[in-house]
Amino acid sequence: MAEKKIPVTVLTGFLGSGKTTLLNHILTANHGRRIAVIENEFGEVGIDQELVVRAEEEIFEMNNGCICCTVRGDLIRILGNLIKRREAFDHILIETTGMADPGPVAQTFFVDEEMQRHLSLDGIVTIVDAKHVWEHLDSSEEVREQIAFADCILINKIDLATPSQIEELQSRIKKMNGVAKQYLTQDSVIDMDCILGLGGFNIQRALEVDPKFLEPEYPFEWGGVFEIATQRFSIECQEGPDPSMRILLLPCPTEAASELEGVLRDAVIHFSDDAREVPSGGEIRGGGEALELVFNPNGASSYDVLLSTPMRYALFTEHQPNEFDLVIRSDGQVCHPLQERLFKPDHEHDDEISSVGLEFEQDMDAEKVQLWLSELLRIKGNDIFRMKGVFAIAGEDRRLALQGVHMLLKAERLDSWGARSRRSTLVFIGRNLDREALKAGIEECISRE
Repeated sequence: MAEKKIPVTVLTGFLGSGKTTLLNHILTANHGRRIAVIENEFGEVGIDQELVVRAEEEIFEMNNGCICCTVRGDLIRILGNLIKRREAFDHILIETTGMADPGPVAQTFFVDEEMQRHLSLDGIVTIVDAKHVWEHLDSSEEVREQIAFADCILINKIDLATPSQIEELQSRIKKMNGVAKQYLTQDSVIDMDCILGLGGFNIQRALEVDPKFLEPEYPFEWGGVFEIATQRFSIECQEGPDPSMRILLLPCPTEAASELEGVLRDAVIHFSDDAREVPSGGEIRGGGEALELVFNPNGASSYDVLLSTPMRYALFTEHQPNEFDLVIRSDGQVCHPLQERLFKPDHEHDDEISSVGLEFEQDMDAEKVQLWLSELLRIKGNDIFRMKGVFAIAGEDRRLALQGVHMLLKAERLDSWGARSRRSTLVFIGRNLDREALKAGIEECISRE
């Protein structure tokens, strides 16, 4: 029977975010875990040791420089010594300096065979100062990379920030890292189950954070299929939270009328920035072609549409219709959609750091997957902070897990699929990610057997 691996948590966060406070909380909370702590302070002399509350857990301090500037031999040495004493603790916690890029620490568990055999990276926990992070978010590469690498993010010191500041920060962080679970904390107080026992970089957790995580992004938020039985109808809307509302009216062929997906490709092509602006009360003429418009509602506004051909149409809207109280009326009656769907909206990536999730129902060729990912990480590894995928391999009953940190790639056979649906999912977090190129790359790995 294989020996159970020791879980390791990496604790990171910018200077003053609350790491030492959280460390004290972990060491004194009544959680029943025995934790060995490796603490690192940037500089010749460590001072955090004096701030850490005494506890039964053993603390190993490294004060000979930043362990995160490279994968350091002394970190591996200390971890090796801990492995020999594994009966004395249940969990290892590595606290990095506030100036650290956590990537090299995570790489430690990929480059050394002994580390891989005995240890597992349970998760990277990043603490963010809700009040002061704005001073560094645009100027500090370390802050952005700490957020991008995280499995779990604690937005700390919420008592010092306004609700609107917190909401804005949560939104910005989610754009940078759609995988990480976010928690709001004061004085770094958090239930241990939220930060320990995460089980690694988890795609399922990403879907819990954002159910649409694996979907592509679209330039619209909503779409619906309408049966327009008359040549003349009206679109009515009120002022909303945004100054304008772009819409696209697209003929929906009979065979695609029950599914918006049938006209999605055309919708993406036609939903552009070149839509013509329509004044309130103006008449819009259209026929069997795409009709793209921009409304700037001033109070209650109505727009008359004259169609040459009554038929089924798909309506796509830049924002959700309920935000503008948008309705369609024909012969004075409200038209309800035959089918509707919310889409994952496109957004401006924060400093080009973003996350991309992909899913495929087809089985993959294991050799092609590993060759493609190895080459991808070799070329783009500096920009790909983290990657993880669980693949259905042709001819195999067991799941294949592959994960990468920068240019390093690790493969592991998991349990059988059992009653689960066979599908391949993978997530990338990094800078300047090209969703379509990544999708095309993995499509080349689909098994042709």
